[in-house]
Amino acid sequence: MPRLALYALVVCVLSVVAAVVAFVQGSLLGIVWVLLAGLTSNMTWYYVRRAKAEKQAEAAVAPTA
Repeated sequence: MPRLALYALVVCVLSVVAAVVAFVQGSLLGIVWVLLAGLTSNMTWYYVRRAKAEKQAEAAVAPTA
């Protein structure tokens, strides 16, 4: 897994935890944390798919001798 994808995944997990804590405490600030979790989740998938596509492109170009 690419390094940026791991960082985004860590931020996603931490923002989910922060959202749960905020909602348990009765704060509406949890909405911001949920939005951040959604954004970082998409970033994680983007970086994983991009790395996979790059790896496939390299395999297609490389000679198979």
